Amino acid sequence: MDKPTAAVLMDGAFPIGAELEDWIALLKPRVMSLVVFTGAIGVLLAPGHLNPVLAITAVLCIAAGAGASGAINMWYDRDIDAIMRRTAGRPIPAGRMAPGSALGFGVVLACASVLMMAIATNLVAAGGLALSICFYVFIYTMWLKRRTPQNIVIGGAAGAFPPVIGWAAVTGTVDLVPLLMFAIIFFWTPPHFWSMSLYASEDYGRAGVPMLPVVSGPRITRAWVLAYTLALVPVAISPWAVGFVGIDYLILALILSAMFVYHALRVLMDGQGPGGTSLTNNAPARKAFRFSLMHLFLLFAALALCRLVG
Repeated sequence: MDKPTAAVLMDGAFPIGAELEDWIALLKPRVMSLVVFTGAIGVLLAPGHLNPVLAITAVLCIAAGAGASGAINMWYDRDIDAIMRRTAGRPIPAGRMAPGSALGFGVVLACASVLMMAIATNLVAAGGLALSICFYVFIYTMWLKRRTPQNIVIGGAAGAFPPVIGWAAVTGTVDLVPLLMFAIIFFWTPPHFWSMSLYASEDYGRAGVPMLPVVSGPRITRAWVLAYTLALVPVAISPWAVGFVGIDYLILALILSAMFVYHALRVLMDGQGPGGTSLTNNAPARKAFRFSLMHLFLLFAALALCRLVG
C-alpha cells in the first residue's frame, strides 16, 4: 500500500504514512518563526525578571500555540488548499495525512500550550495565548477568510498578539508598550499579505477566497498596500514617541519605513504602463513581500537593541 493511501485509511486516526516533516509542516514553521521572534522580544523587553527556564518555556508556548493554530487552519482549509497551487502540496490535500489527525494534533497542542503557559507564568499570558489561538481559528479562518476581502485586516490581529503575550508572561499585565508592538504588527500585516496576494490572486480566485485583488482588482490592492505602508510609519516610531527608546531607534525606524514605502510605491507603479495601459509582472510585489519580512524582523531587533543598549 502506498503512502498516500495509507495516510488516509481513517479520517480520525493517526495516519500510517505521515512523516515527521508532515507534522512539522502542519505548524507552518515559516509563519511561526516571526511569531516566536516577536514573542521573544516581548519577553526580553518587559520590565522585571523571569527565570530563564520559564522565559524559554513561555516562548515555546507561544510557538506551540501558533503551530496549533496553523494545524487547525490546515484542517479547516483542506478543501481550498487542494485547489490552490501554492498549498496543494500540504500534508492533508496531498493525501499524506488524515484530516482528523491534523485536527486532533492542533487541538491537543493548543490546549497543552495554554495550560503550560498558565503553569509556567501567569493567567494573563495564558489568557492572551488562548485568545490569539481562538481569534486565528474562529474569527479569521472560519469566519472572515471566506467572507470578506478585509479578512487579513481584521484577522491579522491574531499574529499581533505574541509580543503582548511575551510581555504579560513577565509582568502579568498588558501595558502601553506591548500594545504599540501589537499595533506595529497589525498595520504591517495588510501590506505584507496583500503584496503576496497580488501574485497569488489566480490561486485565490480559483479557490473562491475573496482576497482584495480578487474582489477589488490589482489596482485598488496596490493603492491599499501603499496606504497601509504609509499608515505604518507613525506606528513604527511610536515606541520612541512615548519615550520607551531613544533617537537611535527613531533613525533606524525611519530608514526601514522609507525603504518599505519605496517598495510600496514600486508596487503601485507596477500596474501603470505607458499611456495609462495596464502592465505588470508582479516582480515589485514579490520584492515588497520579501522586504516586509525583513522590515518587521529588523524593526523589532532595533527596538530590542536600542532599548537594552540605551
